[in-house]
Order: sequence, then structure tokens, then C-alpha cells
Amino acid sequence: MVMGYLKCCWASTLAFGACLLHSFGCSPSSNGGTHSSTGGSGGGGTVAVVSHPVAAGNNHSCALSGGHIRCWGDNYYGQLGDGTTNPSLTPVSVTGIRDAVAVYADSGNHTCAILSDGTIQCWGDNSDGQLCDGSQTASSVPVTVSGTQKAIAGGAAILHSCAVFTDGTIQCCGHNDSGELGNGTQTESDSAVQVTGVTNAEAVAAGLVHTCAVLTGGRVQCWGDNTNGEVSGASVTSATAITAGSNYSCALLTGGAVQCWGSNASGTLGNGNTNDSSVPVAVFAISNAKAISAGSTHSCAVLADGSVKCWGANARGALGDGTTTDSSVPVAVSNMTNAVAVAADTGHTCAMLADGKVQCWGSNLSGELGDGTTNDSSVPVTVAGF
Repeated sequence: MVMGYLKCCWASTLAFGACLLHSFGCSPSSNGGTHSSTGGSGGGGTVAVVSHPVAAGNNHSCALSGGHIRCWGDNYYGQLGDGTTNPSLTPVSVTGIRDAVAVYADSGNHTCAILSDGTIQCWGDNSDGQLCDGSQTASSVPVTVSGTQKAIAGGAAILHSCAVFTDGTIQCCGHNDSGELGNGTQTESDSAVQVTGVTNAEAVAAGLVHTCAVLTGGRVQCWGDNTNGEVSGASVTSATAITAGSNYSCALLTGGAVQCWGSNASGTLGNGNTNDSSVPVAVFAISNAKAISAGSTHSCAVLADGSVKCWGANARGALGDGTTTDSSVPVAVSNMTNAVAVAADTGHTCAMLADGKVQCWGSNLSGELGDGTTNDSSVPVTVAGF
């Protein structure tokens, strides 16, 4: 479950909001990549990491704040990264991280970050080795993913994690019963293994038990479980971003259209019906998207004017339109006009605004909306301290 944002070369420690406000010349991209050159460096110093400023996990959320990461919500596995397993209804600081440029927490109970030098750190649940540190021991503080390559993009699902490196290769770790690690086996791995045959990736998205990538030139390649047609995106040839839900996938195309494929039980494909599709179908009336994110059963897009539209399951208000009614076509999130990034997950959604504030909506059972309560909200509420 990844999203599309702006790609910036983080040569300084500017806060994300400042970067956005002063760098609209950057290329459209995703938490797994861009259709333009990554511009990364395999050596020391900073690398051109794809910006990914906000993340929504199973029952927790995280966001960048001036190179630091702050998280809130459930913390049973240490996924808030503050050295405890105590839940928090408001943001707490992740221990020891001061130069993060991207954060991922998609659908699972672990969180990963890319630092300005391309190093990856992860924390939280590690029951299938998804922290990529060579163990299956949970950690309430960040642990460094082994390896010397520099990451430029990543994706985290419930039980596996993946990253794109400056040489265009992808490495994954964790659960692998359906081949979601892409290394030709179905054996889980608690250390990173290289995806077979991919040498020109620019984007990666980790779904429940499948994975997708955008390759140089805009072609999409997927692997893993295909029960609902979720890895059947090969006909997409102009993708600039990729995102993956539980059993479906979506791509942001050049020009701003969005196409999705796979399971459509709750209208997750956004095409006006609930019929599964093993070929990409166009999301209804979306033609100017600049960022996308797929949750377990709902998806959202940031449009060029800063508004956000969502579609799919809405039992706890995850679509943000003031209702709890599912929608098979995109509906507008209430009172949102200046979003720059969005993160969708199981029952809630969060957005980063142009001024650096964060707003969330939907399920709030564990405080994942970050407003100091456990009250669900079908419209956006502001996260405390942002």
C-alpha cells in the first residue's frame, strides 16, 4: 500500500512541508518510485529518496516532522518506535531518528523508514522477519536493515517489506507463502533477498501477499498471490506510481488517471461496480491525481487542486465524506483543499497538508487518528502537535 508524492533530492534537512512548498518542479512519484530518473548515488552522502511523509498502519499512523518521525495509536508490537509497547492517543517521537525522508507502515504492525543516506530502519512486529534484520524478534526501537546498498523507495505490508535501490534492483524480506518476495521460492526470509529479474525498478508496493513494481518507462510488474487478479497489471505501460491493497493493486498514470485491478468486493477498484477484474480498469472520473494510496479495502487519491477523493469500504468513515456508506466511485473528503500526500489503511486514512499539518479520519479504536480520543470520525480531524 503505497502512494504517489513528489520526488526531492534531500541534500538538506528541510521539513517535508517546506520542500513541497518550494519544489513543485520535482517529478511526480510514489512511495515506490517515479517515472523519471532517480538520480541516486551508490556512494556516501545523501541520495535522491522518493518522499513519503505519512503512513497508515493496521491501527497506528506515522508522519515525518523535520527529519524526525512521530507515530500514534496501537503499540502492542512496538510499532510506534518509542522504546515502549504503550499505546498513545497522540504522537510520540521514534527513538534515534533525525534524518528520515520516508516512512512506511502499510496495513501491518511494523514501520520502516528511509534515512537521507539511503539507510533503512524498521521497528515493530517481526514475526515473519519483516524487519529484515536477520531475526524474528520484535523491536520497539528502530533496527537497521542489513546491506550496503542505498534505498530510494520502499513498501511495507502486513508481513513483508520491500525496497528499491539505486541500481534499480528490489529486495524484500518476510512472509513468502505466495511468492511475494519474488525470489522464486515460497520460503520466508528474515533478511533481504533480491527479486529475480528486476534491474530497472523505480517503485515498489507491498500488498497483503503480493507485490508490484513500476519499471523504467512506466511498465508495471507484479508477483505473488493472484487469486483475485491482483498481479495482472502487465498491460499498464505509463505508470508513475504504484499502490497495493489487500487483494488489489492500483497505478497512477502519466497525466493523472488511475487504474486498478484485482478484488472489487467493496468497490475498491473505483469503477462503479463490485466485479473483480484481472485487467486494469479506470477509476471513475479521476484524471488529475498526483498521489495515490491503497488501504486494505479502500483507496484514495490526492488531486492537483489539493482535494482528496476516496472509494471502497467505509464502515468506520475511512472515505472521509461524512458517511459510513461504501462507495464504488470516488467521493470527496470533506473540507480538504490543500493535501499533498495521503495514506490509506484498514479502516482509517491520513493526509499530510501543504502547511505540514496532518489530518486523519475513520476508525479510531486505538487512537490512530491522533486527536487524543478513541472516537471514530467520518470527516478529517487534526492530529495533535502537527
